[in-house]
Amino acid sequence: MSAHGAEGCAGQCTELEDEFAPSKLGTKDYWDDAYKRELQTYKDIGDVGEIWFGEESMDRVIRWMEAQNVPENAAILDIGTGNGMFLVELAKHGFSNLTGIDYSKAAVELTVNILEEEGLKNVTIQVEDFLNPSAELKGFDVCIDKGTFDAISLSPEDREEAKKLYVNSLKTVMQPEGFFIITSCNWTKEQLLQIFRPGLELVRELPTPRFQFGGVTGNSVTALVFKRNKS
Repeated sequence: MSAHGAEGCAGQCTELEDEFAPSKLGTKDYWDDAYKRELQTYKDIGDVGEIWFGEESMDRVIRWMEAQNVPENAAILDIGTGNGMFLVELAKHGFSNLTGIDYSKAAVELTVNILEEEGLKNVTIQVEDFLNPSAELKGFDVCIDKGTFDAISLSPEDREEAKKLYVNSLKTVMQPEGFFIITSCNWTKEQLLQIFRPGLELVRELPTPRFQFGGVTGNSVTALVFKRNKS
């Protein structure tokens, strides 16, 4: 899956929050078309495109990883890498064992182009459908999702089954006691806890931008860190 846009989700999240109605944002065709356009734009003018949830969403995850002394050689998986900018930021902060996957070939091609421009030659990029991962996709110490599970939740076909497949795939690719860091504008903390338990336990809720409307204060984005159980 792919994930892409601006902090707070802006217009995209309006659609995401429409009572989980099926959406084009949950289809591979939508993301293929989107990344074909972005790939062409990059080739034409060198614009890498937007970053889903903005740069701060990457910074808060990296700050937490550094505070926890996650080793620079930890195996890190970016689920739905999109334009690969999260991989670029991770590499700039010294992380060296990076893998990005996306089910859109255009997104993977865009990421490869951007990584080459940045001089990052040791990042693994591959076309993978996370709901049906290859047997080789395993052993990750940290898995990161920034909007991909949101998109899966909007699949027009078998959304409940897709969510279950996602959770099963996550447990398959993660090391025991590995971390899963998810950023979502579709799900609340309580909902995410229900979806990813059992098997994963909450470690930390990361601070995200807050808003106030009608006297009620809340978060437009939820960012959680889970840890996989040993068993």
